[in-house]
Amino acid sequence: MSNFIPVILAGGSGERFWPLSRRHRPKQFLTLDESGRSLLQATSDRLARLSGGGDRVVVVTGNDYRSQVLEQLPEMPIENLLVEPMARDTAAAILYAALWVARDNPQAVMGVFPADHRITDAVAFERVIGRAIEVAQASERLVTVGITPTFPSTGYGYIQQGEVLHPGELPAFSVTRFTEKPDAATAQAFLNTGRYTWNGGMFIWCVRSILDAFEQHQPQLYAQLRQAMSVEASSARRACIGEIFPQLEKISIDYAILEKSDRVVVIPAEFGWDDLGDWNALERLLKGEVDNVAVGRHVGLDTGGAILYTTNGDDLIATSGLDDVVVVRAEDVTLVVRKDRTQDIKKVVQQLKAHPELERFA
Repeated sequence: MSNFIPVILAGGSGERFWPLSRRHRPKQFLTLDESGRSLLQATSDRLARLSGGGDRVVVVTGNDYRSQVLEQLPEMPIENLLVEPMARDTAAAILYAALWVARDNPQAVMGVFPADHRITDAVAFERVIGRAIEVAQASERLVTVGITPTFPSTGYGYIQQGEVLHPGELPAFSVTRFTEKPDAATAQAFLNTGRYTWNGGMFIWCVRSILDAFEQHQPQLYAQLRQAMSVEASSARRACIGEIFPQLEKISIDYAILEKSDRVVVIPAEFGWDDLGDWNALERLLKGEVDNVAVGRHVGLDTGGAILYTTNGDDLIATSGLDDVVVVRAEDVTLVVRKDRTQDIKKVVQQLKAHPELERFA
């Protein structure tokens, strides 16, 4: 796959994994399993195998995380690190990367991947991405990788499959619609049809195809960034990007392009995917035969279905009479939350940011 350029989006703040994930070191830079590799490093490892080496991987991140990306991915050329002066959501980040790829390789197939997902079946993953590349090259369509749902999640977006456009062992379907985070009843109804996949935020397309889509559906955003990226001298180009980025619309790739284009297809896939979106993911990652998941020392009395985590191996978490809770001790913060309320952790972080005397804990 010599013409494949993978792009990793590594600018997220990972607030739902607070307080382990903090502003100064968000989730993508953390190691959550026994591999010794952070989520960003594991993502880069997977994509380097597909593209022919870590020197072909491109990373888009924010100013605050530049040094951490370079530290964790020393094999990546510094010019492959695209720094956003300001976070403007995924549409701007993806367009920035597409314009950068097109400068040197306008015939490239570009892949977009979040930095903080876990995948357990590397062989199946490579087979699916290989198929997505084939479809993108053959049809110039915008290919999304849909995750076959395993439960009626209310935390993921859903993609409805239409007709089969590219048959085969891994067929590609037209996309009827995207639905953001449905309620429980709707999510169950989606599962019952067998025609929906989770939106995993992974996309494959010819770089010229996504640029055409931006020019058609987001002409202002396209014109603004294209003008900045057309500057030849790298220092002047960075300065121009710094001026332009705060003016860009903050919009996701889903709303900006995918929901507007009639060129989108989805390939349903299974490769042991988890977006590790909140603390409940740790249970899916580490759950064994015991009632509770504990990282660090834990003594529990009448405690069941709990997730317990401490960053200091000398600390002890003691619980009594608790069920279905998350208790996290990380640095100078202790979090206690019901497992069914972990989606609200972001609201706690926003409260911290709103109070100057508490902002350092965010």
